[in-house]
Amino acid sequence: MTIIFHKNSRVFHLTNGKISYIMRVMENEQLESIYFGKCLNDRDGFEYQHEAVSRSHAAIALPEPSVLSMQYTAQEYPFAGTGDYRSPACTVLQENGSRISNFRYVSFDIELGKPLPEGLPATYCEESEEAETLIIHLKDDISETELHLFYTIFRDHPAIARHAEFVQNGSQAVYLERALSACVEFKDCDFEMLQLSGAWARERYIRKRPLEYGMQAVSSMTGTASSAEENPFIALKRKETTENQGEVWGFSLIYSGNFLAAAEVSTFDMTRVLIGINPESFTWKLMQGNTFATPEAVMVYSDQGLGTMSRVYHKLYRSRLVRGYWRDRPRPILLNNWEGTYFDFNEQKILSMALDARNLGVELFVLDDGWFGRRNTDRDSLGDWYCNRNKIPSGIDGLAEKIEAMGIRFGLWIEPEMVNEDSDFYRAHPDWVIHVPERYRSHSRHQYVLDFSRKEVVDCIHGIIRKILSEAKISYIKWDMNRYMTEPYSIALPADRQGEMMHRYILGVYDLYEKLTGEFPEILFESCASGGARFDPGMLYYAPQAWCSDDTDAWERCKIQYGTSMVYPLSAIGSHVSTVPNHQLARVTPLRTRANIAYFGTFGYELVIGNMSAEEKDAVRRQIAFMKKYRELIQTGSDLYRLRSPFEHNEAEWIVVSKDRKKALALFCQKSNRVNGSWLRMKLDGLEPSFMYRVFAFIDEGPREFTAYGDELMKIGIAIDRVDLTVMGGDYVSILYEIEAVSCADATPAQI
Repeated sequence: MTIIFHKNSRVFHLTNGKISYIMRVMENEQLESIYFGKCLNDRDGFEYQHEAVSRSHAAIALPEPSVLSMQYTAQEYPFAGTGDYRSPACTVLQENGSRISNFRYVSFDIELGKPLPEGLPATYCEESEEAETLIIHLKDDISETELHLFYTIFRDHPAIARHAEFVQNGSQAVYLERALSACVEFKDCDFEMLQLSGAWARERYIRKRPLEYGMQAVSSMTGTASSAEENPFIALKRKETTENQGEVWGFSLIYSGNFLAAAEVSTFDMTRVLIGINPESFTWKLMQGNTFATPEAVMVYSDQGLGTMSRVYHKLYRSRLVRGYWRDRPRPILLNNWEGTYFDFNEQKILSMALDARNLGVELFVLDDGWFGRRNTDRDSLGDWYCNRNKIPSGIDGLAEKIEAMGIRFGLWIEPEMVNEDSDFYRAHPDWVIHVPERYRSHSRHQYVLDFSRKEVVDCIHGIIRKILSEAKISYIKWDMNRYMTEPYSIALPADRQGEMMHRYILGVYDLYEKLTGEFPEILFESCASGGARFDPGMLYYAPQAWCSDDTDAWERCKIQYGTSMVYPLSAIGSHVSTVPNHQLARVTPLRTRANIAYFGTFGYELVIGNMSAEEKDAVRRQIAFMKKYRELIQTGSDLYRLRSPFEHNEAEWIVVSKDRKKALALFCQKSNRVNGSWLRMKLDGLEPSFMYRVFAFIDEGPREFTAYGDELMKIGIAIDRVDLTVMGGDYVSILYEIEAVSCADATPAQI
């Protein structure tokens, strides 16, 4: 790992033996993007990669005889108005109304380790030797605004983390109208763009499209969340790239609010990737002495397909984004009462559910919505965070004590950012909700969004939640957020700072998370946002797992979890077994399949065990025992390989393999049964070719066991018997394969 500066050519080369990132200071003192990709040999001479030629309509950046035009130059952090007619990374409005900037190179610093942007989530180092950071300092002399570009290259990952910071030194204020986190340019456009798109109950579906001239983008304007509709991630892949081969570049934003991720192709086939805070409705006023930091973007390169890119993100986010007590610990198996009772429960019913769960091996009982105020529907009491003693006479502290006495832990649902109009909290603080005076206040789910851009609001909610957590034995918090922002306006901000409101809101959410996770470090926080609307890297910094989707149907979860795994580790994916008919689709799927898919996440249940048959209870007991045996492998000690996509096939297949390649767990699941269908083979991946493995297949008509070398399992595969699938039920059936090395002589696991 090293960052090299060639003084004569003014070229920077960041490399770690896996990747190279190369840029240079041009003659006009701006930064040119030269290369991002597979590791290159270093040399003093990369500046010759610059191409300059006189073209029609070109605005020339320097006096003659220069032909340097920014429109035809790949740039590191382009700004508006000086001859580049593509989208800029930043736009700075000055007091005279001008939006013209000229950030010129001043100097650079190289630091061991990784500085963190203040108040924002970001990847981190535990030892300074894990990473090296380049900070390039630029300045606009007219406005006296400084721009600092941060580049961190990791020792163990083919990844670079980037963010930007603006510092205003001049006496006149400036307004940031666009302040993106990163820009990367490519000299061609031979890419497909991959994105994770959807909606409530079908989050993070994989979508692909070839790049064309113009702008291709995904974005969010929801204010409170990165959104269920789009995820703050895109990848550019070559058209021939698959899971296992070919080039791909990933771009992931560590942020939970409005974002933009775009690929803009010029008519000269240049591709510009931009990612950061959505410029729409954003401005930030910088007074003298003020600093603004953008969220961090993490860029990953792989020349071995999408699967390798994903495993880089998984390892980096699992070990150097997630923090604290639960980072490396297997997650407790839980029962959540929501789909079992909704609002219709009392203390005795909850205790009975907890006892039934304990008797089958569940480790954590979670009380969901409906425990506070007068809450019996979603129309009232949000914000009244005191126990409804009519439902729970013992109070939350007493209920937690009773459940702990059973030998399992207790968890609680909250939605601290929201309030119902019919609540004591709203009546006491009607102006604390986000609204525009004298205009209609849109509601959603009969609730309003508290103005977390205001410190006094965050501090008040902090005091209320801290009191609950201090007085009861609570081991887990499900932090929900069930609506997007409308009428974004804060009565606490002046007119010229209203564009800061939505970013300040997210900073307020982060601030509350930071306070509570710091004060209660052993509580497991799970983020939730009407399902998976906040499944983003920003949340993982505070809450090590996230509720993946409100849709718990087995086949839908195949797709949702498959898409989610493109960026996020299995340890982050909240996955439960729910009852059938499924509450979202009314679909009936086998209990075995529901569990087999839920294993590949945090695992839990969302049903009434007391309503199950003795046979079903026995199955649940075995499932819980199985998950306890394998959860460390699944959540913290393995690599995921996607084998067959449910977006493209009738089947879904994947495998997790231990780091030493001696253990693995593979899943086969089919959607619809086929009459007289063709042969089915599941080709595995990630195994050591020279290891002999014992394969144990869990099939209804009797477990199957056989042995085979790793190369055979990967090149020929496992034969799937369609008769077995029919006997097991046909539609939505699944088979789990337990794989363990029985002979490892003279073999060295390959490096991933």
